Amino acid sequence: MSEAPLVKTVSVRTVSGPCAVSAITGSVLPRERLRADLRWAAGVPSDPHRWLDEEDAASVELRELRRSDGLGLVVELSSIGTGRDAATLSRISACSRVSVIAGTGFFAGPFSPPWALTADVDTLTAHLMDEIDNGLDGTSSRPGVIGEIGSWDEEPTPAEERFAVAAARASLVSGLPLAVSERGGLPLLEILLSEGVPAHRISVADAGTDPMTAHKVVESGGYVCLTSMGGDRLRDALDLIEDGYASRLLLSSGLSRVSEIERYGGAGYSHLFRTLLPRLREAGIGEGAIRMITHDNPLRWLTCTT
Repeated sequence: MSEAPLVKTVSVRTVSGPCAVSAITGSVLPRERLRADLRWAAGVPSDPHRWLDEEDAASVELRELRRSDGLGLVVELSSIGTGRDAATLSRISACSRVSVIAGTGFFAGPFSPPWALTADVDTLTAHLMDEIDNGLDGTSSRPGVIGEIGSWDEEPTPAEERFAVAAARASLVSGLPLAVSERGGLPLLEILLSEGVPAHRISVADAGTDPMTAHKVVESGGYVCLTSMGGDRLRDALDLIEDGYASRLLLSSGLSRVSEIERYGGAGYSHLFRTLLPRLREAGIGEGAIRMITHDNPLRWLTCTT
């Protein structure tokens, strides 16, 4: 598969403003949460520990990863209704000296504002474009990705389908890439593609429940994002690499809750660097391939429009 070149003169849009791709020389974590709240949405039972509001701890961890492993960029995928706080993200980025990209978009129905559940696609798209053009959460920080979008069940509801269509249309107007959650990932991918979004602008998270899901995504031309905290992902990653899809693979730690940060005994944002990447090296994956997966691929997803 012919790959679009990684154009060094383009920029990614971070919470601190545009950042040239050439300035991001280190690794990228393309699916993380730095500030999130996914506990009790619209009366739907959820995990009471599914929140994260530890600004100082997150800043320290990212700063240490910048020093130890050259971390250069984090893509933060807390979207509308999931505890996103652009001011907090800006402070974490400034304190850690790691660039941070924030997202816009409507997540699964239970986490969405009540008005959005009945809004039409034009209204939803206009709301996304307002955030893209004018800033997030009352700040001047603008999103650099649309997502994470998702669904509460395996099949999206009519409202979640409208969220996906609005995300697609905002992406086509703004040029921003899209991030899709693992639940309902394939149906949502089909909606985005049907709206004309190029597959290579879409990343779909894979929970590993169906071994064919990842292959369906990469065969369409999209990216699959495996998160090391989601279980033993070594076999999943090796299968994609061995089948010739290393250029469509993204890897992240996938931290999303307070119990997972180091301060409270969790593996922290370093989990990918301390667990999965060493195991890939032990399995014979070379540094060139690892560099492509952890640096080139996420930047190509974020920036390449052709």
